[in-house]
Amino acid sequence: QVQLVESGGGLVQAGGSLRLSCAASGSIFSINAMGWYRQAPGKQRELVATITSIGRRNYADSAKGRFTISRDNAKNTVYLQMNSLEPEDTAVYYCNAGVVTTTSRPYGMAYWGKGTLVTVSS
Repeated sequence: QVQLVESGGGLVQAGGSLRLSCAASGSIFSINAMGWYRQAPGKQRELVATITSIGRRNYADSAKGRFTISRDNAKNTVYLQMNSLEPEDTAVYYCNAGVVTTTSRPYGMAYWGKGTLVTVSS
């Protein structure tokens, strides 16, 4: 019913920047919070940043000052601007959204994208 598709990952040198995008599509009535998570090899998935429908942002300590999350509600899209990237940022980045569909309303569910790989070389 709902698909989240990430894009923008790739290989970048340390100190570089990338911008990730995640577009939600399907039978969407409304979207609550959207966010980015990441999973590095051999580690658990962890929060990077979230943003509510009214723009309230929350960042992991590792992302503060370097990453910026934003969203375009008209496009059902969330972005993650990543600056000053470090090799430790290498991971698969996943998009997450709390979506109320036209059939599930008023209830929402959490949906995940399939992830986009970010590799930061030293």
